[in-house]
Amino acid sequence: MESAEIRRRWLRFFEERGHKVVPSASLIADDPTLLLVNAGMVPFKPYFLGEVTPPAPRATSVQKCVRTPDIEEVGKTTRHGTFFQMCGNFSFGDYFKEGAIKLSWELLTGSVEDGGYGLDPEKLWITVYQDDDEAEQIWLNTVGVPAERIQRLGKKDNFWSMGVPGPCGPCSEINYDRGPEFGVEGGPAVNDERYVEIWNLVFMQFERGEGTGKEDFEILGDLPSKNIDTGLGLERLAMILQGVRNMYETDTLRVVIDKATELTGVAYGSGKDSDVSLRVIADHMRTSAMLIGDGVTPGNEGRGYVLRRIMRRAIRNMRILGASGPVVRELLDVVLDTMGQQYPELLTDRKRIEGVALAEEAKFLKALKGGTNVLDTAVTETRSAGGTVLSGDKAFLLHDTWGFPIDLTLEMAAEQGLSVDEDGFRRLMKEQRERAKADARAKKTGHADLHAYREIADSSGETDFIGYGHLEGESHIVGLLVDGVSSPAATEGDEVEVVLDRTPFYAEGGGQIGDTGRIRLDSGAVIEVRDCQKPVPGVYVHKGVVQVGEVTVGAAAQATVDVRRRKAIARAHSATHLTHQALRDALGPTAAQAGSENQPGRFRFDFGSPSAVPTAVMTDVEQKINEVLARELDVQAEVMGIDEARKQGAIAEFGEKYGEQVRVITIGDFSKELCGGTHVHNTAQLGLVKLLGESSIGSGVRRIEALVGVDAYNFLAREHTVVAQLQELVKGRPEELPEKISGMLSKLKDAEKEIEKFRAEKVLQAAAGLAQGAQDVKGVALVTGRVADGTGADDLRKLVLDVRGRIPGDRPAVVALFTVASDRPLTVIATNEAARERGLKAGDLVRTAAKTLGGGGGGKPDVAQGGGQRPEAIGEAVAAVERLVAETA
Repeated sequence: MESAEIRRRWLRFFEERGHKVVPSASLIADDPTLLLVNAGMVPFKPYFLGEVTPPAPRATSVQKCVRTPDIEEVGKTTRHGTFFQMCGNFSFGDYFKEGAIKLSWELLTGSVEDGGYGLDPEKLWITVYQDDDEAEQIWLNTVGVPAERIQRLGKKDNFWSMGVPGPCGPCSEINYDRGPEFGVEGGPAVNDERYVEIWNLVFMQFERGEGTGKEDFEILGDLPSKNIDTGLGLERLAMILQGVRNMYETDTLRVVIDKATELTGVAYGSGKDSDVSLRVIADHMRTSAMLIGDGVTPGNEGRGYVLRRIMRRAIRNMRILGASGPVVRELLDVVLDTMGQQYPELLTDRKRIEGVALAEEAKFLKALKGGTNVLDTAVTETRSAGGTVLSGDKAFLLHDTWGFPIDLTLEMAAEQGLSVDEDGFRRLMKEQRERAKADARAKKTGHADLHAYREIADSSGETDFIGYGHLEGESHIVGLLVDGVSSPAATEGDEVEVVLDRTPFYAEGGGQIGDTGRIRLDSGAVIEVRDCQKPVPGVYVHKGVVQVGEVTVGAAAQATVDVRRRKAIARAHSATHLTHQALRDALGPTAAQAGSENQPGRFRFDFGSPSAVPTAVMTDVEQKINEVLARELDVQAEVMGIDEARKQGAIAEFGEKYGEQVRVITIGDFSKELCGGTHVHNTAQLGLVKLLGESSIGSGVRRIEALVGVDAYNFLAREHTVVAQLQELVKGRPEELPEKISGMLSKLKDAEKEIEKFRAEKVLQAAAGLAQGAQDVKGVALVTGRVADGTGADDLRKLVLDVRGRIPGDRPAVVALFTVASDRPLTVIATNEAARERGLKAGDLVRTAAKTLGGGGGGKPDVAQGGGQRPEAIGEAVAAVERLVAETA
């Protein structure tokens, strides 16, 4: 049974039994504690924590997941992988243990003809938590599993929690016996390689307290509502249903291994090391495709670093197996064709995914060549010094300059018998990462623990946002934090975070920055609001400073948004939608939004594109946007079901999480997008949109920056002034300026060439005299001196080589000339073959001279160049060269 069919059967089975089918969430986790979704229940976490009301009492999904803590083990064993799919069914206060157990048994053992998986019941073993008599009795008496195939395990194996205080409960796992060829009998308690776990049923019935690890925590009591969270590993079930030994031989991975074999000529099974490389390639290429498909782009931080690391690991393993050129396109094609059966969006977005992946491959192949040379040199230096550890600064250089993930440096160093000073490397990385994380946390949540905001939400409910229709309104203060700590009051000068029961302030989200304004209390106190954020769902936090008086929780308040600023932001946000649609019209659906920021009078828009957008296309896009403004199209906001929005063709943004009800912004017949931001009522209100240009911000991602309204007019007015000044200077009409300025620049370049030619001729005229004035130092013809200041490095080099050429080849010769260019001393030194035979090398001589000049230099034995900071030391440098020639000759 193919993986795609396993997925279809799962969803169909539970949908027919009253479960709401929930599409897989993006791998980009909507959780500040996670980089990527790493478990099937992650998208459902807010429901289990009681933060959000579930969409239905029963739900099911097949969730994409990525785990990378064991990335170094991928390929070394057949059990580790980075991407997997978790099939889950969930109950929120509906059915409990008996319901979950009966459903799992029915699906696993039901016949293939009836929609089940057709597993032999005799091969299924059950584990339950050591104290869970209820679950054991259900398996024994209701389902009919023999007692000898039910085993009790402890907290470490059969009890689940999130690792923090909150819901928890016992587990019951279903395991499949793969037979004696996989080890001794005795059940999963004895051999988990033979009795492989395929389905874990979690019975959330308790609340856990503080503690560490999987076992060291207290059970505080029963939950008010009992829930079910189950997870079946699709790849593990595929392994069993397809009759293969491990997940790498299942349909979605084996095809990638076969393609890698075709490209390298190395067969799977031909050797231990090559098998490891083939498994790494298969796993990492599939994961890369899924990450890029969900909007992740390669980078040096966060999830972008995860993608870059695994992509580069896959590419390098292909080269270890003998591949010499680009390989990503062919490997990626196999992945997309296979996984596209389960996730059709991979096929519709194929061009963008390929563009991002191929750009990263090209960048890495270039870096690999240069970085490998740097690493080889560092390894040689380390060994020469008798060391066995590559320094942390070398590892940092490879990471920072050549884009080598640290694990790649570790692997390559280990291949040459060296370890790496990881502590030193991480010290060099730590400060910048910590600063970045601290800045991001401070912006989103101030200095408060998220728990403080959740307490406010629990006691006062969610904030009622009235900002779509009103820019001011009456409210009450329901929460107040001073320096990140809940407080009953705050006084003049305090930096505060204020939560209101209702607010017109828009909280930052969807690319739109938060509102600013004022909150006035009936007592006369005034808070200047400088930002508005939503750190937890439904809670609007107004960040600002108490300007006058005392602020207290419970006080009545009048909240007023800065109207002029909000309107300017709304214009920018509507312009973003127009830009998005115009780009898609010009470049196709691959120009999908990858991020945006809407500020007063200006915006930036990130979108997928494998290469730069031609200037002519940018001009057409800008023209189309402004034509839409002139059409005076109405902008409508409507709330509807997510399915209806998709039917109407509304565009959704990468990485955004949408509920059952969504807000759709429609701009006439031109644009329709899911959006929670604020907008104008008619396109005419934008006035003007000016695109300033586009640039690359990462592999396969471009950024447009633009101005809107008065800001766009002011920009064009300044441009007009500049054009008028140029007209006056060149005495021409605006349309003649390009040709006239081009002609002037051409004449200027020609004149510069003539001047350069004259300067070079003048410099070379001195060659004969310099050669004739050579000193004899122990049989060596030595020419030293200072030529005219301002002589460029190229001219000085030509002069030195010319002088050397005028000295008979059978006579040892050293030519060392100096000059001052741009207030810095410069030297070029050359030796002929006869001098080099006597040990006189240009590189050694230059280093001596440059050191005297307060700088450095280097080059080849026949010619070298150096410089410094001390032009007054040229005389000393000449003397140093003369001494070294005398000593060496």
